[in-house]
Amino acid sequence: MSARTESWLRIIAPVAVGAIVLGGWQFLVTVVGVSEYLLPSPASIATQFVEYLPSILSAMYITGMNALIGLLVGSILGIGLAALAANSRLVDGMSAPIVASIAVIPIVALAPVLNSMFGADSQFSRQAIAALATFVPVFINTLRGFRQTRAVHRDLMRVYAASPGQVLRTVTLPTAKPFIFTGIRIASSLAVISALVAEYFGGPRGGLGGLISTSAASSAYARAWAYVVASIVLGLLFYVATLALERLANRRGGGS
Repeated sequence: MSARTESWLRIIAPVAVGAIVLGGWQFLVTVVGVSEYLLPSPASIATQFVEYLPSILSAMYITGMNALIGLLVGSILGIGLAALAANSRLVDGMSAPIVASIAVIPIVALAPVLNSMFGADSQFSRQAIAALATFVPVFINTLRGFRQTRAVHRDLMRVYAASPGQVLRTVTLPTAKPFIFTGIRIASSLAVISALVAEYFGGPRGGLGGLISTSAASSAYARAWAYVVASIVLGLLFYVATLALERLANRRGGGS
């Protein structure tokens, strides 16, 4: 199989699978007679998506900004703490139980608490939850990447009288870069999911999570599914953006 044929198959295969799934879905609703209450048809969802497109775009912006802020803050904190933990056994020992505790915090329990603490008109609680969800995978992957640096390379830099900053910039970071971007890619989807879930539990309305909840509560199930589709699109946008950023960084690193 040629490279060109393989590239086309990578595009055609998922499109074909999606078309089959949507066709089967529509068949279940229109022919088999599955109730719209249980499963709205793709045609109904598409109609609602187009009809409420301005509302959907506005909600995607609100949820996307919360997820983006959380992703940036969580990534910075995760990378920073991982750098300290990689160079200090004390920090490493202290951070391990903290990270483990953050990893098991249930969003459904934390979101109402933060909404009460920071007020019903603040988006901070959603951003904080997204940052916490981001922090864990970024920290774990970054720390693993920092530990991939071979001792002989660090010793060689010390022989050259390199400063800790120079060692970090020229040896540690390039080695850890694939691990860092892997953590950020994983965290990008988690940030969107966390922001969405946090919107279910009070706070200002207008985000995708709140609109899904409101639409389902008013029995507008096709509209709720339209907002779900928008949530999927938002998550994919975050994932694709981080993947493109990783490839750009690798391309520049390879060319330098």
